Amino acid sequence: MEYKITERGVEIKIGNCFDLKNTFECGQCFRWNENKDGSYSGIVKDKYARIYRDGEVVVIEDADEIDYKNIWERYFDLGECYDDMRKEIVLLDSRLKCAVDSIDGIRILNQDSWEALCSFIISQNNNIPRIKGIVERSCENFGDKIENGYTFPTAERLAALTADDLAPLRAGFRARYIIDAARKVSGGDVTLDKMYYAPIEECRKELMKITGVGAKVAECTLLYGFHRLDAFPVDVWMKKALTTLFNGITPENMGRYAGLAQQYIFHYSRLNPELVK
Repeated sequence: MEYKITERGVEIKIGNCFDLKNTFECGQCFRWNENKDGSYSGIVKDKYARIYRDGEVVVIEDADEIDYKNIWERYFDLGECYDDMRKEIVLLDSRLKCAVDSIDGIRILNQDSWEALCSFIISQNNNIPRIKGIVERSCENFGDKIENGYTFPTAERLAALTADDLAPLRAGFRARYIIDAARKVSGGDVTLDKMYYAPIEECRKELMKITGVGAKVAECTLLYGFHRLDAFPVDVWMKKALTTLFNGITPENMGRYAGLAQQYIFHYSRLNPELVK
């Protein structure tokens, strides 16, 4: 991806291949917030950033080349051509064209695996404002202070706590799931590193060793925390969309970019709720 370093920060010439709102507000991440001027602010690991569009350019404010190469290039998946991925999805089944054409510029982020696992445990039976609130309180109470915010708490830090210690998060029944996940990850009972390369069915089983992690949470974790684009989260809404709008299409039919196809289907079904019955 073409980029340059200017007095504003890193400027990435990306055209229509990166829409901030569609990427940050599609339900894949919970630590980016829109500012009044339309820019977004967020924290990735220990780095705060403000990011905005200026015509054909995306600007990561005050970032330098080291930041870009070490964090942002991978995080925003800038090595992938999403136009080619979209074309491949449509070639698999022409019925998907309406969904693919319904949204521009969405990118699947390369998020921290532990943060993604914990965030999607929190997401169960929850809405996005509440998820974001619990995640933010987790960082404020148990993360490290950095410029303009806090880091996400490590598994090791949370493993030393009890569910009662998480009362300030107001996470409800999810608190004991978070603690179980932290202890199993930090103790080695669940090995996150192998999720990047092991057969996906093996990864699903490994994640579901954690109390409270079912099929959907495991699939979301694999897609958004390990960039396993062959993962395809399915909930009640997605089942209805597949049956009503794309009868006969299954996640297994969607090839190596199934997770991206899922985002297009989800967005299209939200735009056409009257068709999803």
